[in-house]
Amino acid sequence: MNTPAFKPLRGTLTVSGDKSISHRAVMLGSLATGTTEIEGFLPGEDCLSTIRCFRSMGVQIEQNGSSVKVFGRGLRELTAPAGILDCGNSGTTTRLLSGVLAAQHFNSVLSGDASIQRRPMKRIMIPLRAMGADITSISGNDCAPLSVHGKQLYGIHFNSPIASAQVKSAVLLAGLYASGQTTVTEPALSRDHTERMLRSFGAKVLTGNFEDRPSVTVTETQNLYGTEISVPGDISSAAFFLVGASIVPGSEVVLRNVGINPTRDGVISALRAMGAKIEVLEVRNEDSEPAADLLVRYAPLHGTEIGGALIPRLIDELPVLAAAAAVAEGRTMIRDAAELKVKESNRIRTMAEGLSRLGAQVEETEDGLIIDGG
Repeated sequence: MNTPAFKPLRGTLTVSGDKSISHRAVMLGSLATGTTEIEGFLPGEDCLSTIRCFRSMGVQIEQNGSSVKVFGRGLRELTAPAGILDCGNSGTTTRLLSGVLAAQHFNSVLSGDASIQRRPMKRIMIPLRAMGADITSISGNDCAPLSVHGKQLYGIHFNSPIASAQVKSAVLLAGLYASGQTTVTEPALSRDHTERMLRSFGAKVLTGNFEDRPSVTVTETQNLYGTEISVPGDISSAAFFLVGASIVPGSEVVLRNVGINPTRDGVISALRAMGAKIEVLEVRNEDSEPAADLLVRYAPLHGTEIGGALIPRLIDELPVLAAAAAVAEGRTMIRDAAELKVKESNRIRTMAEGLSRLGAQVEETEDGLIIDGG
């Protein structure tokens, strides 16, 4: 009797809290009046960088594992940091915090590790400068360290050339301080955690379309108000188990309380397009950050095409989808994913090289990968 190469994956588990939501909960809690209690916080290094930065600006934050209590100072009561604000390896901290700092009554410098100092910041500097911000790249290469001199800001309508939640969020956070209204229009809808959470903290947020493109508007705000935030499980973490159970025969896994925000659930859509058997069970919190239990069973996968408006919904999950494509029957084409080249590393090249070493047939393209699986 032959022994199978892999034992089936079976069981129930809960993945760690969503990183994007954890960042934003700390930021908005710090800018709110009153106390914000966060459960399910991801105590990873990136999110801890956000906590350290706001502590440096006078915010009292108590963190015990995945439980965090933020004693907000209010939108206009942050204090000047004694030194450089160290964002570590967190692009989210760097870009979103730039929007907040642009309107403060003090000057500041944002920096981070060697990787952050290579990542593009011009994409946020352009719209913030259009709002009146004084933000410069100290090295002159449009990367961190960034020098920010707090100024009075003015609302704008920014037509973003890319669908980027970080760009959109930086502008919307600056828009809380800017006179009038601030609108961001995107070519496709990027993840909308900031818009959803701003509403939870009491900000006026309008969403809709402008010339058939998704658009969001905030109005100058006097106060945000502390609240309770329950952070669902991170779908980026769940994606590894979704793929693992899909490709190992005999597997059946339940993932509890995973975030299924419709701007983030593209990995489910892509895997289903490849033939995966994924069921969404017991949806909750539909008005804020929807979450559900996910049941995934083994199913033979086949190639598909992943691109267009789906990409912003699964940009962080593309590497594990590439691994799934390598064992699926037929060809998978990933396109419109050039954003992966400017993450912490060039993820397109890294996946192509890694999968090729394992014997997969992979071709790197300008904006993605062609994978002949099986």
